[in-house]
Order: sequence, then structure tokens, then C-alpha cells
Amino acid sequence: MKYSISIEDETLVAAAKEIITKRYEWERHHVSAALRTRTGEIFTAVHLEASLSRVTVCAEAMVIGKAISEGYKEFDTIVAVRHPDPDSEDRDIRVVSPCGMCRELIADYASDCTVILPVEEGLAKADILDLLPHRYSRK
Repeated sequence: MKYSISIEDETLVAAAKEIITKRYEWERHHVSAALRTRTGEIFTAVHLEASLSRVTVCAEAMVIGKAISEGYKEFDTIVAVRHPDPDSEDRDIRVVSPCGMCRELIADYASDCTVILPVEEGLAKADILDLLPHRYSRK
């Protein structure tokens, strides 16, 4: 199910854009994420690019780890944004949808979390489990 975004969600997007604007480094950090806890704290982080791509750590994983390291385990909403490449004509920092591994990770740590996504009309929120219709299960 998709929901409209709120003023708080726009603040979360702005936080993600702010951290990638500050920490952007070509071939190192071009994606960031912002996470809001159930109690309203906001955490931000950037992804870690590696020369061996499968060692790269997504921004969503980084921000979840950061929040957990600070003692927070109940998550409300998460968003990721991507900084344009240096040769890109489009210079806008845009919201991006989480990859499949991040969807699984978000669902593992907060199955009731919502995710801010790009849609044709702009931005919307969806429940993480709606993004995983056939989620992996050990059972």
C-alpha cells in the first residue's frame, strides 16, 4: 500500500540530501540514507563503495547499524538518495528505491517500517513488506 508523504518525511529526505551533499565523493560515497525512529530521532549515513563491488555496503545498512549502535531498535521510516555522477547532465539528488538486499535487511530489523520511494507523481511511502511480496524465509 502506498501513502502520501508528510512534512516529517520531507524533513527525512532533506536530511539524506544534506549528508550526501556534505560527504559526496566520486567512487566512494554517492548514496546516503536517513532513518527516523519511532521516537523521532533521525540518523543519516552514506554508503561505502569498494573496488570489489560485492564488498560495498549500502547506505540503508549503514544507517540501520548506526541507529542500533546508538541504542535504537524501533524504526518508523527510511529513505535513500543518490547524488548524480560528475558527468551527469541532471544535477538533482534524487530519492532511490532500496535494492533487494536492503529490502530484506529493513524487513528483518523493522517489518513495520515504511520506505519513501520515487513514483511518477513524485514521492510516496510504502510498507516494507509490500516491497517484498515473496520474502525469503527460513521456514
